[in-house]
Amino acid sequence: MNRSKIKTGVYICHCGTNIAATVDVVDVAKFAGDLPGVAVARDYTYMCSDPGQELIKKDIRDLGLNRVVVASCTPLMHEPTFRRACSEAGLNPFFFQMANIREHCSWVISDRPSATNKAKSLVAAAVQRVHYHNPLDMRDVKMEQSALIVGGGIAGIEAALKLADAGKQVYLVERESSIGGHMAQLYKTFPTLDCAA
Repeated sequence: MNRSKIKTGVYICHCGTNIAATVDVVDVAKFAGDLPGVAVARDYTYMCSDPGQELIKKDIRDLGLNRVVVASCTPLMHEPTFRRACSEAGLNPFFFQMANIREHCSWVISDRPSATNKAKSLVAAAVQRVHYHNPLDMRDVKMEQSALIVGGGIAGIEAALKLADAGKQVYLVERESSIGGHMAQLYKTFPTLDCAA
């Protein structure tokens, strides 16, 4: 893709008051609108809501966006949500980038101007990063659920048995010639005086 043809949409989430109470999201959106390659920059109360996602989809279709940045909460929570929205609008979901301005700004900085400036820096970095993204495709790979247990002591044996009972393929590796570890060297165990072996 010709990098000069990149049109990025930037969306700044208020997250109710989780972000907006500390970060001036309107100012961050205004700042983002002036970044190179940014075709549109908006702020919205809840970007992860259905109307927020529809806003992104509509802009992708109507404005011909080919990159999307969302500045909101942790990617762990909503990155799949926004990737799916991009995909549903016909954009490769890997042309998406998140900036975590909730945990990295509003929840850790009490000074509003400082939190806002850091949010601007994170948004600028995300816009720069997404500019260089390449399209990727998802692939399905056959996977066998199995586990490798290193150490055939009592803990390793117990772990192997529990996993095997759960239907997993288990590989138990022990460096000595027999399993049992220190337990196998004991004559009897306290308090029942059972044979350790």
